[in-house]
Amino acid sequence: MVKPFGWCFIGCGTLAKKVARRIIKSGRHKIVSVYSRSLDKCAVFAKKYGATAYRSAEEAVKADGVDGVYVVTPHNSHFKYSMLAIGLNKPVLCEKSFTTDAGQAKELIEFAKSKQVYIAEAMWTWFAPVANQVKNWLDGGVFGKINKVAIKSRLPLFLYAKRVTDPAAAGGALLDMGVYPLTYLYRLFGKPDDIICNGKVSKGIDWEESVRMHFPSGESYTACVSINKFGSEKLVIEGDKAKIKLGFFHNANRVKLVRKNGKSTSFSGDGSYLNEFDVVAFEIRAGLTESKFVPHEATIAVMEIMDECRKQMKLVYPFENN
Repeated sequence: MVKPFGWCFIGCGTLAKKVARRIIKSGRHKIVSVYSRSLDKCAVFAKKYGATAYRSAEEAVKADGVDGVYVVTPHNSHFKYSMLAIGLNKPVLCEKSFTTDAGQAKELIEFAKSKQVYIAEAMWTWFAPVANQVKNWLDGGVFGKINKVAIKSRLPLFLYAKRVTDPAAAGGALLDMGVYPLTYLYRLFGKPDDIICNGKVSKGIDWEESVRMHFPSGESYTACVSINKFGSEKLVIEGDKAKIKLGFFHNANRVKLVRKNGKSTSFSGDGSYLNEFDVVAFEIRAGLTESKFVPHEATIAVMEIMDECRKQMKLVYPFENN
């Protein structure tokens, strides 16, 4: 029997709690150590999940039994804590968005390569079977000639956590939710050769944007994102042979392919946090330094797309003015 994979959690906020509940329940993972800037919150979190709270991130990373480090802090500190863990030769699963800009992403990945240490972006969509099945259908020509692609994510994320609307934490729609549809389009169609981004920026963050991406193959598709509207999340792909309509595409557990001849095919797979952690634990134990599901090239490419979006929106975070 394989022993549970031991995690160090850097951060114990809203997302950390959701993840912890899911992975602990499986019995395949355990949380060994925890660090947060708030020692009181850290202690409560650690007690609940059978871990040890530490006063410094370095102590938490170096704790006995740590097999990997999960960085689940606000975006502006992903780089700092991931660099710390890599410097201590510990594998890292870093939450999306990986960093605040492509420059940081490249530096972090190069450092990991130089140390021969595993690091991956926690882009759970692409660790999950459903998203990969959609890509397999597309690559295999199942859809035929693509006539329409529509992807949107309009959710009241401003209610989720304070960091979402905090400029100092690199809050806003793009890094919190925009990363999902932009990554989806990138993984399906490659890197765009032209980007047009129109967004709403106020109080130091972007609240919504429409990102039109033109691809070398000639197609153009638009991703729409908002964190201040009560809407929905949906992906539609229509071809002359088949189509799909996928709600909550970023964590879907099931997709139905409907063919023009009336026949349909359903595919199911775990789209939860657990799947992501199972895959990463397997890859780390297998000695990989780069994920087969979320390769470094993909993480950097999407960060570059978001950098261009920010440039066009003239969105600069307070800590970038220093």
